[in-house]
Amino acid sequence: MFFKRSDAEQTKLSHADQAVACFKQGTNCSQALLSTYGKQYGLDPELALRVSGAFGSGMGRGETCGAVTGALMVIGLKHTKAAGSRLFSKDKTGDVAHEFMERFKARHGTVVCRELLGCDVTTAEGLKTAKQEKHFKKRCPGYVKDAALILEELLKD
Repeated sequence: MFFKRSDAEQTKLSHADQAVACFKQGTNCSQALLSTYGKQYGLDPELALRVSGAFGSGMGRGETCGAVTGALMVIGLKHTKAAGSRLFSKDKTGDVAHEFMERFKARHGTVVCRELLGCDVTTAEGLKTAKQEKHFKKRCPGYVKDAALILEELLKD
């Protein structure tokens, strides 16, 4: 398993703190959310890391924040029911996803990675700025935590 903490140490942390710890250990923001919360919906943590690997840094393009996409994947795991080729609960999934996005925007004004970071990490100059100003270490853990806290509120319903 990727996590450096023992299972006993992990269980002492809240899910939100586990997601932040996971991010700080080297996963991207999307991986941190999906691997932490996906377990309770039957998703193997290693598979979660693989599935969400391309969603960090706004899908590598500075678009929708990876913490947001990771949370949306968890919402899908909880609320989307499938039987064969038929999908059920699309309305519930969409409603909860919309509520998540609205709450995240209310806290941060946007769900767009490059806007959250204040630079475009898809350009050499923007990536250099993000690294020099330590945006990934200073800003992103807060976005991961906020996404996790919002997600926890919504998962209770």
